[in-house]
Amino acid sequence: MPKKKESKKQPLLVPIDFSPYSEAVLRWAADAAPRYQAPLLILHVVHDLAAAPGYYNSKKGRLRRLEETAGDMMDAYLKQFDEKHPKLRILKIAETALVTGLPVNRILEVAEKTRARQIIIGSQGRTGLPHFLLGSKAERVAQLAPIPVTIVKTGKRPKGEG
Repeated sequence: MPKKKESKKQPLLVPIDFSPYSEAVLRWAADAAPRYQAPLLILHVVHDLAAAPGYYNSKKGRLRRLEETAGDMMDAYLKQFDEKHPKLRILKIAETALVTGLPVNRILEVAEKTRARQIIIGSQGRTGLPHFLLGSKAERVAQLAPIPVTIVKTGKRPKGEG
């Protein structure tokens, strides 16, 4: 599951979805990791392939499995993040993991399997009817997790979001 340097310490689990909110979560987690003296485990969950099996059309005109594309997207996202925030050296030694399934379930499973000490997750900050209908993955993780959960909010919505 995790790749890069293996650590025996309990990691801070940081689920990301490549959204603008993920940047705030990674920055917060990178600042917190030295205080906890804990490594980061950056996780991306590819949505349940049984519910939505398929392929992405790559730029090169060939079909690629969702997991392959998600892995490339994660690598590119973290590289871009690292270039934008070169002083946050903790990301250079962070582990990464890519799993498939339903995000809330898989986040909780990875937290248990890796014995994470805390989950640091972002929230899109939906309110009103969208929140009522869709709920919040971060809120659901916080309700179900047997370990501490920190929900990071940016305080403002990215451009283009209502």
